[in-house]
Amino acid sequence: MRPQHSRRSSSALIVLDMQVGLLHGPVPAHGGAGVVVRIQDMADRARKAGGMVVLVQHDGPEGSRAAPGSADWQLVEQLAPQAGDLVVRKSRPSVFAGTELAALLRDHGIGRVVLSGMKTEYCVDASCRAARDLGFEAVLAGDAHTTIDTPVLAAGAIIHHHNLTLGGPFAQVMAAASVGF
Repeated sequence: MRPQHSRRSSSALIVLDMQVGLLHGPVPAHGGAGVVVRIQDMADRARKAGGMVVLVQHDGPEGSRAAPGSADWQLVEQLAPQAGDLVVRKSRPSVFAGTELAALLRDHGIGRVVLSGMKTEYCVDASCRAARDLGFEAVLAGDAHTTIDTPVLAAGAIIHHHNLTLGGPFAQVMAAASVGF
């Protein structure tokens, strides 16, 4: 799906992998309902400002929770694409690896990306780092990304650690409500 209307903002909201099977899997995502609400709010504000909204779906292997076409692969209902949104499919952790997203953003005059979604330690981390390496100004909505508990760390600790690690060298970390478009 390609954006149809003219843009006023040079910012894009990138919503990573907010898919049914990832958010509502056997181990629910940490604070998932609140993350969805904060992403919805940012998407509404981005659209009103003429910013681009990019909804990303991870294509996992057959039989996984992210197997293309499965019910679990679908984006969560609250974050369904709206007119003008861009939907990107990826198979690597970074949304920029193996996709045309960076070129498309540049073609639309986008120089700043706001990252949100799942999973903090994989796709959010990889996409933040790649965005900066590709020359985009990267903003991480620190309270609008999530993950699940692991055998080693609780999800809240993973999120906190990544906000600290990514903040500064890779992205500006800020609360979703403070992000402007």
